Amino acid sequence: MSYSDTATAGLPNFSSIDTSAINSELDKILKHNNQRIDQLLAENSLYTWQNLVAPLEQLNDTLANFWSPVSHLNAVCNSDELRVAYNQAQPKLSAYYTHLGQNHELYTAYQQLQRADLNSAQNKVLDNALRDFKLSGVALAAEQQRRFAEIKLRTSELGTKFSENVLDSTQAWQKHITDVQQLAGMPELALAAAKQAAQAKELPGYLLTLEFPSYLPVMTYCDNRALRQEMYTAFATRASTAGENASQQQWDNSPIIEELLALRKELATILGFDSYAHYSLATKMADSPDAVLGFLNDLAQHSVTSARAEFATLRQFAAKWSALEQLQAWDVGYYAEKLKLQKFSISQEQLRPYFPMHKVLQGLFSITSRLFDFQITEIDEFDAWHSDVKLFQISRDNKVIARFYLDPFARANKRGGAWMDVCRTRRIDSQGELQLPTAYLVCNFNAPVGNDPALLTHDELTTLFHEFGHGLHHMMTEMQYADISGINGVPWDAVELPSQFLENWCWQPQALSIISGHFSTGETLPAKLLDNLLEARNFQSAMTMVRQLEFSLFDYRLHLEYQPGESGVQPLLDQIRQQVAAVIPPTFNSFQNSFSHIFAGGYAAGYYSYKWAEVLSADAFSLFEEKGIFHKETGQLFLSSILQKGGSEEPLKLFVDFRGREPDTEALLRHSGIVL
Repeated sequence: MSYSDTATAGLPNFSSIDTSAINSELDKILKHNNQRIDQLLAENSLYTWQNLVAPLEQLNDTLANFWSPVSHLNAVCNSDELRVAYNQAQPKLSAYYTHLGQNHELYTAYQQLQRADLNSAQNKVLDNALRDFKLSGVALAAEQQRRFAEIKLRTSELGTKFSENVLDSTQAWQKHITDVQQLAGMPELALAAAKQAAQAKELPGYLLTLEFPSYLPVMTYCDNRALRQEMYTAFATRASTAGENASQQQWDNSPIIEELLALRKELATILGFDSYAHYSLATKMADSPDAVLGFLNDLAQHSVTSARAEFATLRQFAAKWSALEQLQAWDVGYYAEKLKLQKFSISQEQLRPYFPMHKVLQGLFSITSRLFDFQITEIDEFDAWHSDVKLFQISRDNKVIARFYLDPFARANKRGGAWMDVCRTRRIDSQGELQLPTAYLVCNFNAPVGNDPALLTHDELTTLFHEFGHGLHHMMTEMQYADISGINGVPWDAVELPSQFLENWCWQPQALSIISGHFSTGETLPAKLLDNLLEARNFQSAMTMVRQLEFSLFDYRLHLEYQPGESGVQPLLDQIRQQVAAVIPPTFNSFQNSFSHIFAGGYAAGYYSYKWAEVLSADAFSLFEEKGIFHKETGQLFLSSILQKGGSEEPLKLFVDFRGREPDTEALLRHSGIVL
């Protein structure tokens, strides 16, 4: 095994990506891969790891390394030209992977591999491959295979279009305000950001958008109820024709949702599954729909009464505070902030000066370095896609073991939300060369305003820790085979374990003393603010719980119960809200039309994974509560049992290896302030 001495060796050259050449380059790679696969099958009669699996992994890694920066740029620097090239490439990639999964000769070759000659990691790769062949329709009749391929292509196209519609409808709306009185109650930082946005477009006054750093302060702090209603309506009807969007049919995701559901149902049926929900479990920890629904309904049973009591308290507070007769959806965040401030003397904006980005990063790196025994250093010179982007490397024993990009701030033509994605996967090639794992960490925080540094809320701090937890799962792996390296091969309902696990340090006084530092004085979070923050941790936690349960039940039951020809999306969502919701939104709310996690991401029939993995993460952290949050041996045990193992073993076994027993929901409910 050898390590490169060059800090940026093997990383993408983003500035040299020629949009006009993307598809011609892709065509060359796909043609070479297909020819080489045919050659591998033709020149061998006795198949081994070295003459079949290893060269196939190299082919797919070459393709992944070409496509990764293109796909990433499409998400963070979207343009008309790139979008066209990306959409032209999608059918080719879909066809390639479908053909690979349905290649019966290749499937037979994998079946012939002698397990006796393989180690446990290789056997796991083989097991996953044989499973995935079956899930790709390798055993189907020719006509069914053709239809399967059509469905995979069309669902890929629909997912991309869904995401584009959300982005376009988000960016199409803006509100220009010249009278600052209309923004009364807004924090100074939010006003400064809105003013900076207006100046960027050579406008006087203030500019509001539906990007979250602009939208959230209005909904939380703005006294102007009519403006809150206007922005809520615009946000809640994105990618739909509801509200005032009747003329925006070109961005309406409603027909996409219906077509996606029908195609997913058909795909599952072709493969012999009762529903897409059943199909999704073939690669997850949960073993049946009953297990998933039982889990979600059990959490609901413990949470709904408390959540509705919390909402009743909020309604009473709003009535007393401003004689509000009816608390509407656009009032909830505003009055919740007022109630929280009254009860705990704490607000996210009070905390923001104590979490400047540079100090937060220092604290994050310090904490994880203590836990997992590594060092993080910044790389100053590298090829970036935007001036906001930073590049870091992680070292242990003076050897670089991983790298990651950080793209923290919201901007135009960048997808909303926060995520970790794979840039490079750790693997060792046939020459013994190590490919360093490299991650993209992407957030959408407020950029620096004026001469001040970027300042995070505590919620944003938690988001950053969450995504870095995903990054650690990808980067700390010691697996040498791509298919089980990092997050690869990890069941989707276990992949959130490291991310949610790392969030816990955002609530520990010892950790917060390291993370926080006032941007002008350097003072750590004062004791009074810290006490108030911790006391307010479970403010409306039951309402938060049932909101996630609403999303999870909607997603899973939608994919479990959907029948073609029945337009049951909104009725099902209404029914679930009656069952578990504390806040019933107005009828024009079209939340599902921008629910990208399940219609344009990897969470279809899997959104429950957040709660499923949260049980694992809360219970895992409970061992640190027992031993100490910086207990080195426990950190090393988590590293060796979970992070380094990637997808090489079943997650339940890995959890038991760490915790010494199977997971228990008690820790999650306790952390949420919900009493059993």
